[in-house]
Amino acid sequence: MRTITVGPNDAGQRLDKFLTKHFTTLPQSLMYKYIRKKCIKLNGKKCDISTRLCEGDVLTFFIKDEFFEEPASKQQYDFLKAPAKLDIVYEDDNIMLLNKKPGLIVHPDENYHFDSLIARVQHYLYDKGEYDPQKENSFAPALVNRIDRNTGGIVIAAKTAAALRILNQKLKDRELEKTYLCAAVGIFDRKEALLVDYLEKNEKQNKVYIFSKQKEGSKIIKTRYRVLAEKDGLSLLEVDLLTGRTHQIRAHLAYYGHPLLGDGKYGKNEINRRYGCKWQALYSNKLKFSFTTDAEELEYLNGRCFTAPEVWFTELFDRI
Repeated sequence: MRTITVGPNDAGQRLDKFLTKHFTTLPQSLMYKYIRKKCIKLNGKKCDISTRLCEGDVLTFFIKDEFFEEPASKQQYDFLKAPAKLDIVYEDDNIMLLNKKPGLIVHPDENYHFDSLIARVQHYLYDKGEYDPQKENSFAPALVNRIDRNTGGIVIAAKTAAALRILNQKLKDRELEKTYLCAAVGIFDRKEALLVDYLEKNEKQNKVYIFSKQKEGSKIIKTRYRVLAEKDGLSLLEVDLLTGRTHQIRAHLAYYGHPLLGDGKYGKNEINRRYGCKWQALYSNKLKFSFTTDAEELEYLNGRCFTAPEVWFTELFDRI
């Protein structure tokens, strides 16, 4: 028999979700069988897979020891192989706002197993004593939003399960306002406009296509831009996404003849080579918390706006 006490970062989860995260080698079918046969009890009583856990609840397990993983030593934590260096825009007890630079991936992939933004966050919080995997049953600090490897900008990291749950919902409900800066090729006739068209995604090509009229499988896109500066055939834009589709800014501006500088997929390689751009000139530089519904313990963030301290491609333009 073994027991687990539900901590603050586990509370609010369904029992089956918690067990899936905690017992990574336990087959789901066997988990359901254990619950049904009372091999897993909540506060000494039979429980249901949909039961919501509360802080302080005690789970009792009469299951095989093989499903209990031995605590990893410090040397076994993969996130410690990543640097702990971060460009922090803002931090409090619940969240971190990070200025991700182009070239860094946000999550590990098959080519980059160790260094990633989330690994750096976990390493940083581990060194501060704010995150210890051995003291957590199912939670690890996580990112709320994603930014492509070749793009820079503000990324939100949640330090608690409650912050992650709240901000994931706020992102889904579009209560987080993100503003972008980009350097586009060419001079715009209209210095400010709202572009409305349709986007179709090709999964095999990892590319999107834009159409002026709706077709089967396409989705409406709305992109608002404002020209901030012009120089040497380039335009510095401030962009608001009224819809958030894959590659929306890059593909939408390219559709109107103004691809982003440095964009190898939708842009012009001869121009990119001329300016020596290694990364696409796109940056999620501003974030505003605009809550229209209850944000619980994160209500203090409502109305606050944060800006990335520097954007590399603005150096191509005169001071604004």
